[in-house]
Amino acid sequence: MFRSDRMWSCHWKWKPSPLLFLFALYIMCVPHSVWGCANCRVVLSNPSGTFTSPCYPNDYPNSQACMWTLRAPTGYIIQITFNDFDIEEAPNCIYDSLSLDNGESQTKFCGATAKGLSFNSSANEMHVSFSSDFSIQKKGFNASYIRVAVSLRNQKVILPQTSDAYQVSVAKSISIPELSAFTLCFEATKVGHEDSDWTAFSYSNASFTQLLSFGKAKSGYFLSISDSKCLLNNALPVKEKEDIFAESFEQLCLVWNNSLGSIGVNFKRNYETVPCDSTISKVIPGNGKLLLGSNQNEIVSLKGDIYNFRLWNFTMNAKILSNLSCNVKGNVVDWQNDFWNIPNLALKAESNLSCGSYLIPLPAAELASCADLGTLCQATVNSPSTTPPTVTTNMPVTNRIDKQRNDGIIYRISVVIQNILRHPEVKVQSKVAEWLNSTFQNWNYTVYVVNISFHLSAGEDKIKVKRSLEDEPRLVLWALLVYNATNNTNLEGKIIQQKLLKNNESLDEGLRLHTVNVRQLSHCLAMEEPKGYYWPSIQPSEYVLPCLDKPGFSASRTCFYNATNPLVTYWGPVDISNCLKEANEVANQILNLTADGQNLTSANITNIVEQVKRIVNKEENIDITLGSTLMNIFSNILSSSDSDLLESSSEALKTIDELAFKIDLNSTSHVNITTRNLALGVSSLLPGTNAISNFSIGLPSNNESYFQMDFESGQVDPLASVILPPNLLENLSQEDSVLVRRAQFTFFNKTGLFQDVGPQRKTLVSYVMACSIGNITIQNLKDPVQIKIKHTRTQEVHHPICAFWDLNKNKSFGGWNTSGCVAHRDSDASETVCLCNHFTHFGVLMDLPRSASQLDARNTKVLTFISYIGCGISAIFSAATLLTYVAFEKLRRDYPSKILMNLSTALLFLNLLFLLDGWITSFNVDGLCIAVAVLLHFFLLATFTWMGLEAIHMYIALVKVFNTYIRRYILKFCIIGWGLPALVVSVVLASRNNNEVYGKESYGKEKGDEFCWIQDPVIFYVTCAGYFGVMFFLNIAMFIVVMVQICGRNGKRSNRTLREEVLRNLRSVVSLTFLLGMTWGFAFFAWGPLNIPFMYLFSIFNSLQGLFIFIFHCAMKENVQKQWRRHLCCGRFRLADNSDWSKTATNIIKKSSDNLGKSLSSSSIGSNSTYLTSKSKSSSTTYFKRNSHTDNASMDKSLSKLAHADGDQTSIIPVHQVIDKVKGYCNAHSDNFYKNIIMSDTFSHSTKF
Repeated sequence: MFRSDRMWSCHWKWKPSPLLFLFALYIMCVPHSVWGCANCRVVLSNPSGTFTSPCYPNDYPNSQACMWTLRAPTGYIIQITFNDFDIEEAPNCIYDSLSLDNGESQTKFCGATAKGLSFNSSANEMHVSFSSDFSIQKKGFNASYIRVAVSLRNQKVILPQTSDAYQVSVAKSISIPELSAFTLCFEATKVGHEDSDWTAFSYSNASFTQLLSFGKAKSGYFLSISDSKCLLNNALPVKEKEDIFAESFEQLCLVWNNSLGSIGVNFKRNYETVPCDSTISKVIPGNGKLLLGSNQNEIVSLKGDIYNFRLWNFTMNAKILSNLSCNVKGNVVDWQNDFWNIPNLALKAESNLSCGSYLIPLPAAELASCADLGTLCQATVNSPSTTPPTVTTNMPVTNRIDKQRNDGIIYRISVVIQNILRHPEVKVQSKVAEWLNSTFQNWNYTVYVVNISFHLSAGEDKIKVKRSLEDEPRLVLWALLVYNATNNTNLEGKIIQQKLLKNNESLDEGLRLHTVNVRQLSHCLAMEEPKGYYWPSIQPSEYVLPCLDKPGFSASRTCFYNATNPLVTYWGPVDISNCLKEANEVANQILNLTADGQNLTSANITNIVEQVKRIVNKEENIDITLGSTLMNIFSNILSSSDSDLLESSSEALKTIDELAFKIDLNSTSHVNITTRNLALGVSSLLPGTNAISNFSIGLPSNNESYFQMDFESGQVDPLASVILPPNLLENLSQEDSVLVRRAQFTFFNKTGLFQDVGPQRKTLVSYVMACSIGNITIQNLKDPVQIKIKHTRTQEVHHPICAFWDLNKNKSFGGWNTSGCVAHRDSDASETVCLCNHFTHFGVLMDLPRSASQLDARNTKVLTFISYIGCGISAIFSAATLLTYVAFEKLRRDYPSKILMNLSTALLFLNLLFLLDGWITSFNVDGLCIAVAVLLHFFLLATFTWMGLEAIHMYIALVKVFNTYIRRYILKFCIIGWGLPALVVSVVLASRNNNEVYGKESYGKEKGDEFCWIQDPVIFYVTCAGYFGVMFFLNIAMFIVVMVQICGRNGKRSNRTLREEVLRNLRSVVSLTFLLGMTWGFAFFAWGPLNIPFMYLFSIFNSLQGLFIFIFHCAMKENVQKQWRRHLCCGRFRLADNSDWSKTATNIIKKSSDNLGKSLSSSSIGSNSTYLTSKSKSSSTTYFKRNSHTDNASMDKSLSKLAHADGDQTSIIPVHQVIDKVKGYCNAHSDNFYKNIIMSDTFSHSTKF
């Protein structure tokens, strides 16, 4: 018994030993998770969920290395929230830690820092890793995650049901263009079965006028286009009272073109059209507001959701709409975040949206086969033919995938095969190709293999192998795997790679899979070429777009990949051959776009020139019908402003030359095409002779055409003529002689295409004549070509410069070049004869400083704006100055005030006539235009004259102060100030015909630059420039003399600082500058490189002359301010009504008015006698009326009596005492003298602008 028990106990002691050994071996060698704890290296791809640290909520084990990969489809981000967090804490988390990689940065956490925090990924993938060391464990963490849709592709819009709830509109940054055609597609759902009116979307202008909307009314479904309601019931496959939208999304596409008068409706893969003639020729205005839902309170929005709203500004046909994929972006509005302004409460993410993104998690095991799934695989599994694929060993340079849907995803597979048993290469290729196709049979992804090729090596597939394998032959397989994404489910490259690796064993014996590389092909970049054709970003395939101007036809373009590097893709050429209409049809459409009344912008003109260029380049021979249409297009373009023509001028000239060369001459010896602004003549040349030696063009004898051409004897007094030399073709080579079959002549009545933008610009004063021989360049002629060209207007000062248009100058903008051309001595004022040794476009230039063509369009507009605004301001303040002196009698008692009133009157009428001139010119009434020009001329001269009289009066008043007396002073000034300008204008009118001197004149390049003014340049330079020059230099002299006088007196001051002295002198200079019109002298400096700066100075200061006169010589005068305050102000600003002129002075003036004379000096100084009186506060001016029958003696006697009678009065001081006091005062008190003179009425008035 004892022995038996011993044996039993020994058995138990021995048996567990091998079990423990096996268990330890299992622990060390077999990967496993901690007992009782979940696996912590997983991929999480569900829309939401949770994950925890191992063994949570118990302590996590030691020595853990966990990784959670969270994935979401494209267009989503991942948001993680840590609900609980407790990990061993240490500096820099060196022991246990959780690392969060959001795609942009990696952050490490430990302790309790992350509890309650949320983190977002930067893209659609996030990695969370957790590690623990060998000691100290904590509770760990609990985290939840959720997908957050950020792309509009993954979200729908819930339409607002009330207008004040919220608005879903296109973003303000998106400008909707004017629409003459459109294609509009959207998906929608509807909740409930209420039979009420609704609107799905609406487009309106700023005044909430409906321009475009779709909805349902009592009459049925409608599309409203600019107040035209088109019923769509006949095009919708639904029963009466049945809604087209249900609880699931349905796509509706609407197509309209204003030239067809019908609406295309594509619904449930059925395309129908309904007539709507009322929309023909209608255009939907641009820059409106597009809303989803209704914008009217009386009509509700569709009760449902809208998704994938897209808008194009062209039409699509039924074929294109049936294959419309999610990748086709709307070129006006697209379903992307940047296009919309949507409140968050209107957005809702869904998992079954047609263009949304979806992701299937990476499978842990092989997916079920079709045998397991039964018939369900038939819809998703592609079963390719069992026929062995074609194998190519020589790769082409480029390749493409034909007839592939645009939403397919293409992967490039690169596989390196080791041929261990050295099988024949052909056999290996066949076996590997068959293996590759069989690998993807019976798979749960719809894929197929194309473009299989084999290579000996490839740059990116070169693999470093062991030395023992270096001698084994290797074969590199390249292929493309096309995946037709059903329901937009993503197929990742890792899944394809694992599929190939798992199928390695099915390769034939002796073949071994060495490396597998799978990468998705890149996309061709989105681009627009040609204009209006937008090619989206796609993978290699063929893409089709509808023709812009040819409904029912399409353009195509193929995205290629590089055969040597399939990851590089590029676009092939655009095939728009089906979109090209007949040349005559296209030309007539363009002609209608350029008809009279069309305001063409620079961009419009550039586009039209490009289209005409295409037509000319495409046609080999152009008949006279097509040629006439194209010439009329260019003629209409030339009616546009010069600034709009500048951008496209070079291309337009080249196209006109090419058009002239291609005019068909098979049935006639010459062709002439005349239009309003352009004429073309083409004549045949017989080989070896000159069939034509003279060409001329002139005005027609009747109104049958715009111009009359002559190819033989020439015309009498033509607008332009060309005489070819007799030896023109003698020195041509044999090849050139064969090419010479024609001579082309082009006459430009409007010269807007010839704008020299170079720095040294001269003025084109003639028409432009172009001539060429065939399509060759002829230069350095022994005998020159003679070109006679009329001037657009007679040039009295005639210094012509013959030049030709060089297309290569000014960075290919073109410019005038005088090389090889000279002016003949037979030239005169009306025409110029040019002799040139080559052929091209010829014109006559002159250096005309009066011409506004020296200025570019931008400076011309700015200067015009400154002039009109400044003259308007000047007119207002000139009127204010005049009104002030007319209203207040006390202000106009002295001479300076009366001179100032006359100057302000002349300046007021000058500014008013200038402002009205352009408007009056637009009436095209010759008599009215001449009258305005005459008056403008008169008041300009009157202004110059009164400025000169101001200078003369100032000289008399301040330099020759004493012993100066002029009878009827103001009367004589008025005779000179108004009579001299009237005399000059009368002489001009009497000496010449009115129509030759005054009339409408163009002073710029724009349509509205005509002005009623002097036409004759001689009259202008003599009576305006010369007349002003005399007055200007007179004023300069007076200005210098007066300033020397003032500064000389002020130099003796003793109680004023230097700064005060400088400021007072500066004020004197400025006030005199504007009063005497010194700023008009800027015109003398507006030459050469300083032309533009001085033009700006001239316009600014002279247009505001009336304002400056008002400021310095009215508003700043103390007595004017007192009168304003006394009569115009109220309250505390009103001045007490006690006159500065004392009653005693008034009585004395009345008593002495018949006996006292008046001299200029006494008036001037007496006006400020208060400065010489210590007790009086008045600023009165003693006025005397000289008796014509008394002499100086009687006047002195009267003054003596007056002084004796009123010796007690201090308000009035006799003249001789004034003179004595002034003399002494000037010597002893220069400071008060300055104030006495400068601030006096006399000097203040004499310093008017």
